[in-house]
Amino acid sequence: MAGVRFWREIQSRYNLVGVKCGNCGTIDFPPRPLCLKCHRESVGKMEPYQLSGLGEVVSYTIVHDAPKHLSMQVPYVLAIIKMEEGPSLTGQILDMDPKDVKIGMKVRATLRRVSEESPSGVIYYGYKFVPL
Repeated sequence: MAGVRFWREIQSRYNLVGVKCGNCGTIDFPPRPLCLKCHRESVGKMEPYQLSGLGEVVSYTIVHDAPKHLSMQVPYVLAIIKMEEGPSLTGQILDMDPKDVKIGMKVRATLRRVSEESPSGVIYYGYKFVPL
C-alpha cells in the first residue's frame, strides 16, 4: 500500500497545485523543477501555486469507445482546458450531453473517481471538469 500513499500525497493530484516561476512569473501545471519559458534562470525559484480550477474549453473530442479497464460510459468528452492562470490541462467534461459542449465554454475542475485497481481495490481520484 506504500504506492497508494505515495500517489495520494502528490499535492498537485488533488489540489491542482502547479508552480510559479519566481524569475518570469510563468505558471505551469503539473509542477516541474524548471520553467519552460526561462529555463536555467528559474533554478531554485519555482514556488507552489494553487490554480483556481476555472478555465475555458479550447478543443475537445467525443470519445465513443473507451478502454475497458476505465469502465467509462460512452460517449464522453475529453477536452483541452486553458486555465485562467495560463496552463492547459486535458480532462473529461462531465454533467452534460456531449453534443452541447462548445469551444469557449467556461468550466471548473472537480475531484472525481478516475479508476480502481479492482472491484475491492484502491480507488484513484483525479480532476475532471464540469460546466459553469
